[in-house]
Amino acid sequence: MAAAAAAAGARHGTLDLLLSATVDCNAIFKGLQSIFQEQEMTETIHNWGDLGYLATYVNKNGSFANLRIYPHGLVLVDVQSYNDMKREEETEQLLNKVEERMKELFSKDIKRVKRLPAIVRGDAIDKYWPTADGRLVEYDIDEVIYDEDSAYQNIKILHSKQFGNILILSGDVNLAESDLAYTQAIMGSGKEDYTDKEVLILGGGDGGILYEIVKLKPKMVTMVEIDQMVIDGCRKYMRKTCGDVLDNLNGDCYQVLIEDCIPVLKRYAKEERMFDYVINDLTAIPISTSPEEDSTWEFLRMILDLSMKVLKPDGKYFTQGNCVNLTEALNLYEEQLGRLYCPVEFSKEVVCVPSYMELWVFYTVQKKTDV
Repeated sequence: MAAAAAAAGARHGTLDLLLSATVDCNAIFKGLQSIFQEQEMTETIHNWGDLGYLATYVNKNGSFANLRIYPHGLVLVDVQSYNDMKREEETEQLLNKVEERMKELFSKDIKRVKRLPAIVRGDAIDKYWPTADGRLVEYDIDEVIYDEDSAYQNIKILHSKQFGNILILSGDVNLAESDLAYTQAIMGSGKEDYTDKEVLILGGGDGGILYEIVKLKPKMVTMVEIDQMVIDGCRKYMRKTCGDVLDNLNGDCYQVLIEDCIPVLKRYAKEERMFDYVINDLTAIPISTSPEEDSTWEFLRMILDLSMKVLKPDGKYFTQGNCVNLTEALNLYEEQLGRLYCPVEFSKEVVCVPSYMELWVFYTVQKKTDV
């Protein structure tokens, strides 16, 4: 019984009210006290005088409520219970009664009332994932399709009613079946001719870029992905994204190498192997704003330098950047482009990626030819 309850998660409902600062805290507390007593909830009160009140109410069914009254007029009600239908109804009824009573007693003094959708914590299906700039987004996830740990990362594929299956790597939303806009942007937004071209993809384990480029009849595409388990999961559960290109690691015009891209790039540079396009689908630009102290910045600079060494003079390097709001990190990335072994020029494009729920920056980098 306990295990079943734990699997259901905990439902956290909230009600926020902002009143004029002239309202008596004690009057608010006394006005609401009877509602919790009607629920046969055991009461504990902390009275801080000029600092306001905190009252906790505990029910025998395992639910509890916190009533926090601040002297400047902010009233917070939090109710937590098991996430089942009965408790959900009880929580909503309790919050409704509190809101109604507050409006009866203090209608002239209420400046704002705010009810948020309940947050479900610890549920079997996690619906909450952060954006790159630190905002919390609730997805319409209804099924865990795949959840495994590889030697490199946690790999999840979750089903969203709106976006289809979503690949999430170590808590970072990577790509959904709805995100063709991402794949098109990192390939040059339809402006490039890949016919008979040599293409190198760094990362890209979901197979989306490889699948779209193969359609364009390149001479050869080499994809270097370090994590076989990403490929395995996407081959089975992201078919709308990768099609059949991950069914075999070698095709008529492509090969997939299960390797670390750094040694591969060094090997290609030594062999003087050159590509028309290098597409970096590895990590996003670091959020950290201290590149001298961040090994991820060093990694990205190394990737950039090595990629330039295997890029033809008229070739193009495509990569994702980061969320458009992270201007400082993007500026630092652009500074790194000025520190490469060869002079480069770049352009950028802002694209709406559906499942990211934020605007995303993509870069095109080319060697300067007028130096």
